[in-house]
Amino acid sequence: MKRSVFCAAACLFAAWTFPAAAQLSDDTVKIGVATDMSSLYADINGPGAVAATQMAIDDFGGTALGKKIELVFGDIQNKADVAATLAGRWYADEKVDMILGAGASSSSIAIVNVAGEKKKLFLAPDPGSSDITGKFCNPYTVHWVYDTAALANVTGSAVVKGGGKDWFFLTADYAFGYALQRDAAAVVTQAGGKILGEVKHPINTSDFSSFLLQAQASKAQIIGLANAGGDTVNSIKQAAEFGIVKGGQKLAALLGFVSDVHSLGLERAQGLRLTEAFYWDFNDKTRSFSKRFAEKNKGKMPTSVQAGFYSATLAYLNAVKATGTDNAEKVMAYLKSQKWDDPIFGPSYIRADGRKMHDMYLFEVKTPGESKGPWDYYKLLATVPAEQAFRPMDPTTCTMLAKKN
Repeated sequence: MKRSVFCAAACLFAAWTFPAAAQLSDDTVKIGVATDMSSLYADINGPGAVAATQMAIDDFGGTALGKKIELVFGDIQNKADVAATLAGRWYADEKVDMILGAGASSSSIAIVNVAGEKKKLFLAPDPGSSDITGKFCNPYTVHWVYDTAALANVTGSAVVKGGGKDWFFLTADYAFGYALQRDAAAVVTQAGGKILGEVKHPINTSDFSSFLLQAQASKAQIIGLANAGGDTVNSIKQAAEFGIVKGGQKLAALLGFVSDVHSLGLERAQGLRLTEAFYWDFNDKTRSFSKRFAEKNKGKMPTSVQAGFYSATLAYLNAVKATGTDNAEKVMAYLKSQKWDDPIFGPSYIRADGRKMHDMYLFEVKTPGESKGPWDYYKLLATVPAEQAFRPMDPTTCTMLAKKN
């Protein structure tokens, strides 16, 4: 009798721990990285995103449920039509199970729409627009690292509390820039600040002179940079040439990355405040991952986005292992049912609207005298809990939430 009870308990435990039968489409797990390989955001994601994804696959063991994990990648050139075409081909013809990416918010939103139509998974570490979990939300997409609402909540509110009441926005002329300006302006006005004006600039422009002159003429205390990557770097460099900061105005980099600081150098970047979900030198886990990443990437430390590709890939593969399938609905259901200690972002979970939740951090860029060596760029000012950093779920914009209620 005791033996029968023991056997029953053991069998039940085994059934709960391991999927009864693995079910993989096409007898493989295929992951696609859609990214900017050579243009504006290549330092933020690009080849480093591909390398981080491969690191996660290798760390997982190279196989899932006894089958090979295959990685493909493509350059979406930050163009929505290119991204949509690539995603459609990958999902339909090349049997890609999950796509990671995809550069600019406009190209990422294009893949969000394709993922919804094809009922395939899209995990988005790099786009910023909070509309991905708003009006464009769908059951197959997770917004992984950061969004414009969190950037506005953390950086925008900190600058206003520090006395920066009057703002002028220098905004990238596409979906990400619009969302970042909208979300930051809402935070500024709610905190008692004023928006004195705005100017939109083309994405990946080399000449910011006319835009910066308008910002300078506004006499705003704060020039909010609602752009990213090379555009942020170039606007800060050219602002220095115009003597804007020396003239008394301050720059607020609403989205900045460690790669941007590296490009600018501490002499130019010192004192900048920025919001990140990750910093390579934050703890033992981030340092271990980052040093391995740097060995594969010419000594460059990972951006939060590149670290996000690693995090998302591991989470996906663990979900495939746990569910015994690459079926999109089952894998997503598992992901949204879990709370886990992410090796990159710490305690994490995924909300019903597809927003991955984790703490965000307000950093200030060190002075040259404070830095102890290469890539020692940030000092931590504040840790902002996930529920305070990211906006609440909104069934009025994310309609799939309303349908569930």
